[in-house]
Amino acid sequence: MTEGAADRITVDLEGVPETLLWNLYNRAAEARRPPGNRLLDDPLAVDLVDRIDYPFARFGGTTMSQWHALRVRTFDDEVRRFLAEHPGGTVVALGEGLETQFWRVDDGRVRWLTVELPETVALRERLLPQDPPRRRTLARSALDLRWADAIDPADLAKGVLITAQGLLMYLPEARAKELIAACAERFPGGWFLFDALPRAQVRQNQAGKYDREGGYRAPRWEWGMDVGEYRKVAAASPRITSVRSLPLPRGRGLFAVAPFSHRLPVVRSMRMSIISVRFGRADHGGPGVDA
Repeated sequence: MTEGAADRITVDLEGVPETLLWNLYNRAAEARRPPGNRLLDDPLAVDLVDRIDYPFARFGGTTMSQWHALRVRTFDDEVRRFLAEHPGGTVVALGEGLETQFWRVDDGRVRWLTVELPETVALRERLLPQDPPRRRTLARSALDLRWADAIDPADLAKGVLITAQGLLMYLPEARAKELIAACAERFPGGWFLFDALPRAQVRQNQAGKYDREGGYRAPRWEWGMDVGEYRKVAAASPRITSVRSLPLPRGRGLFAVAPFSHRLPVVRSMRMSIISVRFGRADHGGPGVDA
């Protein structure tokens, strides 16, 4: 137990589930910055890091916190856009970990379903506020599509957005695309939002480049996608009507170029992409792709 941790909650995770602590740590690091100089307001993330007994320093510091905040902000903005277009719509958060997005984007009407592994659900129940009537948590793998049965048919007409933040890179390409295609079939007219790493970063991860001297070993990434490959996602299902690579918000310092990073040849080859996929209500003759 770390110093001063007598009243804190010990968290012991391994492999992919442990990455939820890295995500949480970086959100909290950005949220601790002074008002007006931070990209993300997330007081709940700060509170969680303060309550968890875990050697966060093994992640190697907070050098990636701003980049992570830009990713999170992009997800948040797209979820808000969905909710603006679909009042009372449903957000399904696959592999949500200790993400606190519900509290950042809640418009008072959204229906929220978290789908997570049982061990992570147990942790969420210990740390996060109790589920309100509009938010539910289901202990199940994202690949077990029975989670779709948990959505009230009456809510389907209001729109469904599925998010997979920090998830699909851990799946083989075929499984990831099968999941997207299954969602396209099950939720006509819906949205699917995920992040994709460039192939070079995936190769570096597989070679152990992102392992830390403090003992943290990054889980193996399986799937990467370079700029210009988004059409391959559209080909996963005839119900996919559009695939868009979303621009990132403006950051500080060198990250001021983030909104244009997809246009800079050197930068875009190293840039994580946030991909928004829309499903049609019937078979579509061909996808619209804006990469």
